[in-house]
Amino acid sequence: MGSILGRLPAHLRPMQLTLRPQNRVFDLVPGRPVLDTALAAHVNLPHSCKGGNCGSCRARLVSGEIHYPRGVPLGLSEQECAAGYILLCQAVARTDLVVEAREVRRVTDVEIKSLPCRVERLERYAPDVMGVFLRLPIIEDFHFRAGQYLDVMLPGERRRSFSIASPPHDAGLIELHVRRVSGGEFTVSVFEALKPGALLRIEGPLGQFVYREPEPGSPTGAVILVAGGTGFAPIKAILRQLLESGVKRPIHLYWGARHELDLYQREWVEERLARFEQLRFVPVLSEPAGEESAHYRTGFVHDAVLADFADLSDAEVYAAGPPALIGALRSTLPTHDLGADRLYFDSFAYAPDAKKPGA
Repeated sequence: MGSILGRLPAHLRPMQLTLRPQNRVFDLVPGRPVLDTALAAHVNLPHSCKGGNCGSCRARLVSGEIHYPRGVPLGLSEQECAAGYILLCQAVARTDLVVEAREVRRVTDVEIKSLPCRVERLERYAPDVMGVFLRLPIIEDFHFRAGQYLDVMLPGERRRSFSIASPPHDAGLIELHVRRVSGGEFTVSVFEALKPGALLRIEGPLGQFVYREPEPGSPTGAVILVAGGTGFAPIKAILRQLLESGVKRPIHLYWGARHELDLYQREWVEERLARFEQLRFVPVLSEPAGEESAHYRTGFVHDAVLADFADLSDAEVYAAGPPALIGALRSTLPTHDLGADRLYFDSFAYAPDAKKPGA
């Protein structure tokens, strides 16, 4: 016998999302982006910035009607729109939808959990960047991949997303890098009110930006890590995974920032330089002040990568930072023979505290 919902007239039942090729059906969250429905159901669809900039959540709309409350997102070209593609993180349904999207299973085969945690300690990395270390309950397992992020749950069913800066093999404390943002309720509270011992609730792990273990036939050249600002957080997790697991491939870390002070864990990196001979570090300043230009590479960090590598055909690139950086890398690195399947990226920008998917 069919469900009651299935027998209701179409105008009385919730709008539905059908995902192909899996043919899985879900009730859509009214007024919320399609991606929220998938994440609320723990369906791991490709996504990254959740701001419409990176294009990671691009999917083909087979049938139905959507709209973009904030306008057509930057991560979708006119040609892609004409071909029937949508960005799930911005698209809101007007009717039932049938969407063709690739579900990610192999890369992030982990369970998403909602857990309480305690603030173990706080470390001021820079005037506007705080290291927050979280301790999870001993009885709970929290499995994640280097590069993933978690959400800190806030009052009013809101949440803030932060990349995990610690690697899975050192998960006793979960390290986050929180940049203070003017007007950001949670980030301001981290600097002004949060104390060790405070209780928080997190949900995760989330995201498909993860370190890929080498497979037979995979590239054996350099691993290039590119960070912009606090995009260093997930890059740090991947860097630690590489170094502390004994990977011997050359590792090149590029960190782009405006000023020297924004390289908030430069000393930590330099300590690793002294210990690991395969590691090379290239800090790049875009707005050097005073004598900084005499001590650092200057300009844009993606230009530094291009200048140093004429041939990227045997390299892998992991990049995390603002949309402009990721866009520049995606458009320029292929000109140096980097295959699109070997550029892994996490594009993010500050956004207001988001509603919980399903709320």
